[in-house]
Amino acid sequence: MTNFRRVTDDFSVTPQIALEDLAAAAAQGFKLVINNRPDGEDPTQPSSAEVEAAARAAGLDYVHIPVRGGPTPDQVEQNYRAVEAAGGPVLAFCRSGTRSIVTWSLGQYQADERSADELIELGAKAGYDLAGAFPR
Repeated sequence: MTNFRRVTDDFSVTPQIALEDLAAAAAQGFKLVINNRPDGEDPTQPSSAEVEAAARAAGLDYVHIPVRGGPTPDQVEQNYRAVEAAGGPVLAFCRSGTRSIVTWSLGQYQADERSADELIELGAKAGYDLAGAFPR
């Protein structure tokens, strides 16, 4: 099972999940899965369609917002809106979880919901270095 890393009570990130991890995510109370990984990045990863089918079978909502490199402003906005509309805890993933936490953090920062310092601290507690993610 993949390690779900809690960032806040309502947002967690994880490296690439396996399809069987989606039932565990639902059992842990997640409502939405956000896939920030582009299809075909690694030949062994499940496709977005496969992840979506497994998520929906487990009773989870699903959004695919593929990020290559750093997130674009549109991707940050899409991600922010998806989290806001989720109606419960969100689990986001990519290869390592870094793109997912950066995309979420930028949305929080741009909406003035959290300061850069708070987001850097939350990231560190989850095992991610966000020091370079925000304009200074």
